[in-house]
Amino acid sequence: MTTRRIILAGGSGFLGHQLAAHFAARGNEVVILSRSARPLDRARSVVWDGRRLGVWAEEFEGARAVINLAGRSVDCRYTARNRREILESRVHSTRVVGEAIARCQTSPQAWLNASTATLYRHTYGPPHDESSQDMDSASEAKDAFSVEVAQAWERALAEAHTPHTHKVALRTSMVLGHGANSVFPVLRRLTRLGLGGRQGDGRQYVSWIHQTDFCRALEWVIDHTELIGPVNICAPHPLPNAEMMRLFRQACGAPFGLPATAWMLELGAFVLRTETELILKSRRVVPGRLLETGFEFAFPEMRSALAELNRQA
Repeated sequence: MTTRRIILAGGSGFLGHQLAAHFAARGNEVVILSRSARPLDRARSVVWDGRRLGVWAEEFEGARAVINLAGRSVDCRYTARNRREILESRVHSTRVVGEAIARCQTSPQAWLNASTATLYRHTYGPPHDESSQDMDSASEAKDAFSVEVAQAWERALAEAHTPHTHKVALRTSMVLGHGANSVFPVLRRLTRLGLGGRQGDGRQYVSWIHQTDFCRALEWVIDHTELIGPVNICAPHPLPNAEMMRLFRQACGAPFGLPATAWMLELGAFVLRTETELILKSRRVVPGRLLETGFEFAFPEMRSALAELNRQA
């Protein structure tokens, strides 16, 4: 017997909270798997460690969907320890979710596993849809480690034997929203301080999606069982960094924005203990399979997305 239960593994962050509110508002029972139990308004919290089977796996029985968002943040310096934790947190959690699904008497209808649009090659040329096989790293983007992680992540998903559950790799782009882990409040604050100019040469493409469309897209994927394998979770109109920052200045009423050169970004990344790849890689990705199946974006253009988020700020 199937239920209206949605499992959010690793769902205690920004995206998990957005999804919990979205699915709970539509009459679903939401269960968040996290490393510590905590009281939640719209969901039950169940403890897991992302590595070993436990009583948490009982929640999977007959679930509508399992959405695995688990993975250590990439907003850090890529030291040997951090690289290991980033890779293992993604691969181990994916494997144990697969084991839990395989043991179900009534399998979850859908398994949506986080992945990343960073998998595609750094490009200023034609955009990547899901048919693209151009996934090599590029020295100028300094993305070899990120591509390696993405490939291992999706390989762990593909290797899981869950024949009665439709599996999807969510190749997600930058999600714009109000959460602490979203880039929107960071860029908005910089823009209001007069620092909202282009980053690097400004030519690098930015793929993005509004938080509302992110939640709607995942529910669409759950309901459309023909969507198996990779699905790009992004708006249909990626844009160059310089154009994105111009739209931020317009939305914030900022008359000017000082640019940040590549060397300035390298220095800032060192001080903030992060990596410039997050800013300088050109991610030109489009949602081919969402559009083919008829998904309609509420915010297809960044101008309208920023205007709506600014109103709520």
